[in-house]
Amino acid sequence: FPALSPGQWVRRQKCSEFFFFFFILIFFVPPIHLFFPPNLRLQNSRDWEVMPDVPPDNHKPDQTPEMPGICEGFLLKKRKYPLQGWHKRYFHLEKGILKYSKTPQDIFKGKIHGSLEVSLAVMSINKKSRRIDLDAGDNIFHMKTKNHEMFYIWVTKLSAHRVYKKNEAMNHHQGVLQALSSGTNSLPAVASFAQRSMNMPSMVSRRNGLSRVHTSLKTIHEVLSMERERVRQAWTGPDLRQSTSDQLATLCTTLSEVRSLRTAGSRCGMFFFHSHMRFRTIYLNAGIPTPSLARHHNRQVSVTESVAEYYDASEVLATESSSENEASDESASVSSAHDVPNNVPKDTARRRTLPAHCADNSHIGILSILYNNIGKDLSRVSMPVALNEPLCFLQRLSEELEYSHLLDIANRIDDPYERMVYMAAFSISGYAWASWRNRYKPFNPVLGETYESIRNDRGFRFVSEQVSHHPPLSACHAESENFTFWQDQRWKNKFWGKSVEIVSSGMVNVTLPRYGDHYEWNKAVTCIHNVFSQQRWLEHYGDVIIRNTKSDVCTCKMTFVKVNTSKNEVQGVVLNATGEVVHRFGGSWHEGIFCDTLSTPQCLWKPNGQPEDHFLYYGFSDYARELNELTPELQAILPPTDTRFRPDQRLLEEGKVDESDRRKDEVEEKQRDRRKELAKKGEEHVPRFFYKSLDEAGREVWAYNGAYWKTRENPGFANTKNLDLW
Repeated sequence: FPALSPGQWVRRQKCSEFFFFFFILIFFVPPIHLFFPPNLRLQNSRDWEVMPDVPPDNHKPDQTPEMPGICEGFLLKKRKYPLQGWHKRYFHLEKGILKYSKTPQDIFKGKIHGSLEVSLAVMSINKKSRRIDLDAGDNIFHMKTKNHEMFYIWVTKLSAHRVYKKNEAMNHHQGVLQALSSGTNSLPAVASFAQRSMNMPSMVSRRNGLSRVHTSLKTIHEVLSMERERVRQAWTGPDLRQSTSDQLATLCTTLSEVRSLRTAGSRCGMFFFHSHMRFRTIYLNAGIPTPSLARHHNRQVSVTESVAEYYDASEVLATESSSENEASDESASVSSAHDVPNNVPKDTARRRTLPAHCADNSHIGILSILYNNIGKDLSRVSMPVALNEPLCFLQRLSEELEYSHLLDIANRIDDPYERMVYMAAFSISGYAWASWRNRYKPFNPVLGETYESIRNDRGFRFVSEQVSHHPPLSACHAESENFTFWQDQRWKNKFWGKSVEIVSSGMVNVTLPRYGDHYEWNKAVTCIHNVFSQQRWLEHYGDVIIRNTKSDVCTCKMTFVKVNTSKNEVQGVVLNATGEVVHRFGGSWHEGIFCDTLSTPQCLWKPNGQPEDHFLYYGFSDYARELNELTPELQAILPPTDTRFRPDQRLLEEGKVDESDRRKDEVEEKQRDRRKELAKKGEEHVPRFFYKSLDEAGREVWAYNGAYWKTRENPGFANTKNLDLW
């Protein structure tokens, strides 16, 4: 071989290494798509594309960015609530604002159904299905065009308007910086720039509002300046300092006492006094006598009309003193309703804290995880354990019975319409936990996992089982002398850019033995917003219908309102067989429900107060902290498949995050191995305590077979064959 220079030797060495690794990659490493199960490979999520944020162009502050043209026309829009298909809506895009209505005439008249600033939204497109999704965090638009030509026109226009709005914002920003950097005489420059900005087309509509704000702030500033001077003069006199200090001390003491009294006794009453007055205003505006004078008004109304009526009603401003008086009256009526206490026992002899504080998940790259799974069912995606709370979904189902006393009350009410009102209050109470639990998700149960809960303090016993893994399906059953409760929940999680939507398709069922009633209802949609931020927030929305399958005397229609004018609002009506309104109720699913059409207007339900340290323990209530407690007595009688024996969940509760992550991988791998073994034998998993059947409407449901409590009593789970899940 000829002599080679050092540089030639280096190049030859690198070339040899390249061909060696290329050989290994081609012949020994299987294609990467084989590492994923077939059902994931067939997901259409690969057709989705997230449009990148185009950086704004460089404009001079005194130049107005070129405004793109208006784009408008009919598109298909996915309905706000899932499982309701698509409908045709007229969209209008102008100055970076996308709004829609039913017709062009409605747009012209200002009857807007929704609007969104496109520059603040994550834009995802699917060329194959001609879909465009815009997720602004608090609002999501799902749109579809009829042909590819219209699809590309709208994508181009939306992109242009996104750039325009970013350029406009950058123009304002640079103008302010230039004005401030002009030296000591920067105030006239800032004022001049503000005046030019106010004359820009995008700012004209805001001029009046900003002027009013400026006037108000100026007035406040003058008043505060005067008060500051008075206080300064008062404190300059030494003879006044001591007396002023005494007065301040007395004032602080009085305020503290008033605050404690209001917190302890008036929380529900004060909130629902405004709701009560609001309902009275609605009746007066509609020309209807107040419920106390005319309880059953003969008028057919839909939920949509009812909610619109609440929105259009004028708000009533009451003085604080009158609201406090009203609160005390309502509190008294609630406590005596049907001689059944509204509050559950406080001392349950169960634990009141967890072994360790909640895990910090601020370092988790949620953005990269979710962007790689846009459009996928997130229940199939493995997440880091630091995103979990030390409870699984089976235990989350049992939390819906925290306010089971509402069912006890319903089973003692003879009036079927009033009974339906309490059934509605119970269905709403199952969402109260969500106000505090938006930072973590529950563990996904493995196939065959079970959970039991015996609550002698509430008079029921509960059992649940994971009966299917793909799709995930959890079944539960609870029984009491006053009710029987069961459901099988099939949920799907969808990620839309900034939000995660959780849709449940199972029905909730309750029977009341005293009257032979069988109530069933669907669940509202849950959406978690700002999933990339630590300031996540959660809302429920959609229509919920409660029916009594044994009687058509009455039905209940409720609407969980999307966050618009008020937070977490719920409105509902109870209708008789002819569609006439018998009762109206409303409130917030995180604060309480009030009904003013009963013989005595009252607060039907309000959630229990949160522990002071709830933020340190995953936002858990006292009830939630009890769910995963494992005492020596329970350890001896529970089946080994019970959630409380799950090692990764127990380690997370103890604060051992890294070890919990490893055990979570082991538990999931063990589940995959069991599924492979069954597939080799040509068998399927058979749930132990639930069986598949059809309900009265012909829907597939999972019913309890009655075997759990019998096996627990005799011969005991220690003497039976159990699955090895962990």
